[in-house]
Amino acid sequence: MTDLHTSIDKFQFDNVFMNASGVRCYTKDELDELAQSDAGTLVTKSATQAKRLGNPSPRYARLELGSINSMGLPNEGLEYYLDYALSFQKARPDKPIFLSVAGLSMEENLAMAHTIEDSDFNGLVEFNLSCPNVPGKPQTGYDFDRTQEVLTNLFSFFTKPAGVKLPPYFDLAQFDQMAAILNQFPLKFVNSINSLGNGLMIDPETDTALIKPKGGFGGIGGAYAKPIALANVRAFAQRLDPKIRLIGTGGVINGRDAYDLILAGASLVQVGTLLQEEGPAAFTRLTRELQAVMQTKGYNAISDFKGQLKVLS
Repeated sequence: MTDLHTSIDKFQFDNVFMNASGVRCYTKDELDELAQSDAGTLVTKSATQAKRLGNPSPRYARLELGSINSMGLPNEGLEYYLDYALSFQKARPDKPIFLSVAGLSMEENLAMAHTIEDSDFNGLVEFNLSCPNVPGKPQTGYDFDRTQEVLTNLFSFFTKPAGVKLPPYFDLAQFDQMAAILNQFPLKFVNSINSLGNGLMIDPETDTALIKPKGGFGGIGGAYAKPIALANVRAFAQRLDPKIRLIGTGGVINGRDAYDLILAGASLVQVGTLLQEEGPAAFTRLTRELQAVMQTKGYNAISDFKGQLKVLS
C-alpha cells in the first residue's frame, strides 16, 4: 500500500494534497468541504485585515490549458479566518491547518502577525508575498530589499510556525538572491509558485479581453504554469536550508503532475485551477492517480522519491 504521508516541521499530514489559497476557501462552508475531502490539509483564503470585495467581475475565465484570474484578494478579513482556524483546531486537534495572510502593506502584515501571535492558533501561518492582482500594489516577492525588511521586522517578534508564498522567478540569479534572504529566517516552509502574473487572453468572438480588472491582465494558472512551478521548486530545493520544506503549487492536473513536483523537491502539493473546475472531489482522483504512479515506479512512500530528480550527464 502506497503511503502519502508527509511532514513540515513537527506537523504530520496523511496526504500530500491541499488547496491553493484563493480557491474554494472563501467561506466557512467551503473550508468545511475541503476538510471533509481527501486532501491532507487545507489553507484559508489569504486574509487582509478588513474584509475586501476584490476586483469587479468577470474576474476569472477558463482557458484551454488552465485559467486566468484577477480576483483582487476578496476575503472576509483576518478575524473571520482566524476564528475558523481556532474552531478547526479545537475540533480536529490532530489535523494541522494553514492560515494565510496577505497584507496590502508591511504595516498591515505586521499588525495581522501580532494578532495571530497573541492568539491561541497553533497551526502554520502563510505570509503571502506574491498576490499579483491588486491594482496599484506591487508584489513584495519581486522586491528583494523589501522582502528582507518585511521578514526582519516580522521575525523580530513572531514565534509561531510560518512560511512564505512566493511569485514565480525566471532567472537563476533571482533564486540565489531570494534563497539567501530566506535562509536567514526561521521559516518552516516556502510555497512556490503563485500564478504567473499579468497574462492576457482575448475572446475571439468579441475581440475583448476575457476578464475585466486591469484591462484584462491576470494571473495564469493550470497546465501553463507547470514548467515554471517545477523550475521554482527545484531551484529552491537546491538552495534553501533543508529544514525549510517546499510546497509545490502550479499545473497539477493529474497524479503525474503531483509526482513531478515531489520529485523536484516538494513536501506538499497545492491544487488551484483544477480544484476550481472540479471541486474537492478532485483530491480523490489525484490521490488515486499519484498512488498508481508510485506503484508503477516501485515506491511505497513519498520519501522514496522526493527531491530525487535525475539530470542528464
